[in-house]
Parts: sequence; C-alpha cells; structure tokens
Amino acid sequence: MRNVKKVLAATAAVATLVSIAACGSGSDGNSSANKGDADKAELVFWGWDSGNSMKDIIAGFEKANPGITVKFNNTGTAEKTSTALSNAIAAGNGAPDVVMLEDPTVTQFAVTDGLVDLSEYGADKLADDFAAGPWNKLQYNGKPYALPIDSGPEMFFYNKAVFDKAGVDGESIKTWDDYYEAAKKIRATGSYITNLAGTSNDYQPFTAQVWQAGAQPWKVDGEKITINMTKDEGMQRYIKFVQKLIDEDLVDTKTPNWSDDWNRELNDGTIASLTIGAWMPINLMTGAPDQAGNWRVSQLPQWEEGKEVSAEDGGSALAVVKLSKNQAAAYKFIEYMTHGDGAQTMADTGTFPSLKKILQSDSFTDPTTEANKKTNDYFGGQNVNEVLSAAAQRPTEKFQYLPYNPYAQTAYGDEVSKAYSGDITLEQALQNYGKKLAEQGEQQGYTVTLK
Repeated sequence: MRNVKKVLAATAAVATLVSIAACGSGSDGNSSANKGDADKAELVFWGWDSGNSMKDIIAGFEKANPGITVKFNNTGTAEKTSTALSNAIAAGNGAPDVVMLEDPTVTQFAVTDGLVDLSEYGADKLADDFAAGPWNKLQYNGKPYALPIDSGPEMFFYNKAVFDKAGVDGESIKTWDDYYEAAKKIRATGSYITNLAGTSNDYQPFTAQVWQAGAQPWKVDGEKITINMTKDEGMQRYIKFVQKLIDEDLVDTKTPNWSDDWNRELNDGTIASLTIGAWMPINLMTGAPDQAGNWRVSQLPQWEEGKEVSAEDGGSALAVVKLSKNQAAAYKFIEYMTHGDGAQTMADTGTFPSLKKILQSDSFTDPTTEANKKTNDYFGGQNVNEVLSAAAQRPTEKFQYLPYNPYAQTAYGDEVSKAYSGDITLEQALQNYGKKLAEQGEQQGYTVTLK
C-alpha cells in the first residue's frame, strides 16, 4: 500500500497522456511471470528522439531479431514521459515495455517497484563496460534498474579571449581555489566567471557540484530517507565556497541558465565560463555564435590538488517496465541500444556516449571527421572529444537521487534562489530546502530523518 501511495503522490496534479497510455502492456505486475519469449514479441517503447536516430536503430534491431517488432511512441520530453509512465503504473495498465528516462528519475520508479531489476538478465555484469558516473546513478539497493544511453560528465568550459584579457590561463585552473582567484581577476574586467541564480534549471549542476565535493545531501535506504543539507562535510565545503562567490560579487546571480539573457551574455563575453555537462558544445555553438574560436574546454577543478574526481550533469537511460509481459525481449532491445550496435548509431548522431569502447575508440576522438572538425573549429582547433572522453572515464563517487526528484528540482528553485537574490544566506536557504524535502518525503509515506 505504501508503494501505491508514493506512485499516486508522484502523479498528483499532472495531466494524463491518454493517447500514449492507451497502448502497451496489461496489468499483470508479476515480473517472473512476465518474462515472455526473448525471441518473439511486439514491444512498445516510449521515449524521445533528439538525434533523429530511432528509426535506424529500431530497423537495425528488428533485422538482427526478426521475431521482435518495436513500436516507438515519441513522448516528446523526459517530463512528459515520466508523467505518462507514473499514470500508467498507477492505473495498472497501458504502460510500455521499454521506457526512456532521465537518470535521476530511475530511482523514483525503482523504489516504487515500477521497473525490472536488470540483474535478472545479467546487467549487473556490465558495470565495467560503462563510464562510472552514469552507471552509478542507475543503481538502487546495489542493483541496476536501467542501462545508460549517454553520459554527461561535468566539464569546465571557458572563454579564452575573456580569460586572456584578465590575465588568466584557463588551463592552469586545477583547483577550486585557482577558480576563485581567476574569478576575482575576471570580475575586474567587467565580466563574471559564471552565473549562479539558484533557479530550478540550476538544480542539475547543483547536484553535480555537490556530488564532486563528496557530499551526501540525502540518503535513501528503502523506506528510510535522511536529509542532511548543511551539516554534511561535503555540503559545508560547497556552501562556504559558493557563499564567498556571492558575497564578493564574483558570479552573476541575476541570469538564470537557458534564458535569453544567458545566451546573450555567453555571446558577448559577460559570462566567461560554465561548469556544465559534456553535452554543452552544440549549445554554445548555437547560443554564442559570435564567440566562435574563443571557447575552450578543460577538466573540472578539483577540491584537492592532484585528484581527478568527476560528477555527472544530466543523462538518460533505458529501463524495462515491470508491467510488461515481454520483459526478456524488452531487455534484449535495451541491451542492443545501450551496449550493442545501437549505441554506436546513437553516438554517430550526436549522443555523448557512456560506453567505454566508444569513448576510447579512435573514431570518437578523430579530429578529421566532419562532426568533430566543426566542433573543434568553434573551440579554436582543440580536440574537444579527446578532453570529454577523458572526463567521462574519471572516477566518481556513488551518489543517490531522491525518489521524488521532480519535486526536488522544483523546490530547489523555490527555496535556493532566495540566497542568490541576497534575501538569506545559502546555508539558510538550503536548510529551508531540506525541510521542504523532508515534508514531501513524509507525505509520500517515507520515514524521514532531517539533520
């Protein structure tokens, strides 16, 4: 009953996508009884298609598996997909066999028993084949509940022209202390080293940065959740550093990510760098065209000199829905897309890979390919994928997301933005944020400890 309560809470106040939920699997949720025939099935797959590659991937899979057909329903966005899945699970029918989810939402569906534990099909043996960051995000109770499609290691992108004007060598920024010293010099020129506004769009970079700092702002242990937003050692490290940037006017606190003003300031050099996912190059190329040739990418600054700790910002994955009656065939499809030939097709159409054999391949970092040449020209001739590939293979600590991640993102913008507007300190804002998260967890039936 508790799991039902959580599913219903997750779907409250969200419209049902009736047309999508009208097709898919039935209501029998017994996983062992629903494995079906691994070689013969009609699969329903929900997801989005940002690289316009699904038609080719499905055709390749069906050719290799003639007894299986895949019907793809383009659900448009990650939010719409998770909403529709929540509704279908709550209703007990209409769910797909395979679903694409943003990495942070996988835990939400795993903890409410909506997804299949993929170790039943040997997925737990694939850990070493994927970059550690995306793989670690998809574990619940030590079991994989999805396979990663892509990777989003947090990177340090900087505008070399602005840095040169300030007398800063971007490649020499190895630690966050170096970053702070650079921020002061860049501010003296009239630019900001970056922007931080604390909106809901900043939530994913926030989780990536506290992750890299070694923080555990929340822990999920079955029905128990511990919220520790300010007393955790890693959180204290992060709070002290960011508060210093705010107090000394070293970051633009008025411009939110992904706004028109953000693109304008990236394009005119007012914002001189970003710590953001490895998927950012194409967004800089389209959003800041006047800075072609000026941007560079480097590894994320470290909290301790000599370390090589990374974190993930974004990412998506494929899971098998527990209501599916074709689970064995569904797993075969997601393995093909993430670990087999389909993974290469996705990489060839612009998806930043999570599979090590692609990240380490000569073709991925070859500067003479048409796609790489275009990107490298924008980045002043730098071999961008070579830097990104190295980042994706750096070690990461394990990090959990809350089983009500969409709420956590919205509440982050509501509460934490107040620190960036100067109304309260970042520590106070995060304390208030922690209270909101604890209240939400209790409402969903968890036993919550707030520290």
